[in-house]
Amino acid sequence: MEDDVPTPEQIEADPGLIIDKLDAWLDGFFRLIPNIAVALVLLAIFVALGLAVAFSIRRLARNRRRADLGAVVGSVIKWIVWLAGALLALTVVTPSLRPGDLIAGLGIGSVAIGFAFKDILQNLLSGILLLIRQPFQVGDQISVGTFEGTVEHIETRATLIRTYDGRRVVIPNAEVYTDAVTVNTAFAARRSQQDFPVALHDDWSRAVEVALQAARGVDGVTADPAPDAQAQDIDSLSKIVRVRWWTEPTQKDVIATASRVRLAVEGALTGAGFTLPRRTDLHLDGRLSRDDDG
Repeated sequence: MEDDVPTPEQIEADPGLIIDKLDAWLDGFFRLIPNIAVALVLLAIFVALGLAVAFSIRRLARNRRRADLGAVVGSVIKWIVWLAGALLALTVVTPSLRPGDLIAGLGIGSVAIGFAFKDILQNLLSGILLLIRQPFQVGDQISVGTFEGTVEHIETRATLIRTYDGRRVVIPNAEVYTDAVTVNTAFAARRSQQDFPVALHDDWSRAVEVALQAARGVDGVTADPAPDAQAQDIDSLSKIVRVRWWTEPTQKDVIATASRVRLAVEGALTGAGFTLPRRTDLHLDGRLSRDDDG
């Protein structure tokens, strides 16, 4: 191959070598034009085929209310079809290149690609598994690590959630798939509870009845499961009445109903002559749990 390249001395002695070399290159290029034309047509067919397959998958998934899954799978299939078309076009342009050589090259190259794009591929696979298994869906309110909000999209790389204070958080799918996820809207109802202290000299049983009656009449508290109240604890300052109730699972309903319950119960206890010696703490449970204690 090196013998075909003219040296500076040869060019100076015979400039016609340059012309001959250019003629050889141009002749080779013109001989490849039919192959290039066929390869471009073939590539265009595969591009159109990939787009058509992706569109069909997305439409089928959308009809089954799995739009995010259709988008991810459609995108992956589209790129596989395009890659196959590019490899086939390459064998047409370069007849000496055999499909077996390409497959062998892909086997070696895929290892290098796997190392280079480990995180991307891990997030892609995690996203597909999340969309197939559906531990949560778009519109669910979830908690992942320190982040909590409403799921907006599940993409090939990340899951997007909108926090309750109006911010968007992009969480890598691998992190979502491997970490613990709390789905606050997984069930039809969500339980909240609050402790109300009354003075030590007050009638504990009557305080429980008054608090329960007040909670039952609050707008947003479900009748089934029904609210309950318990004589929870006693300390050196007060007796504790714990009120528990169920609401719609969304954060908006939970917070709004908790405020109404607090006002109603404290008002009812005060109106019935009870003394509330100190402030109370609010605790929220994340899901409907039908256990022995309610």
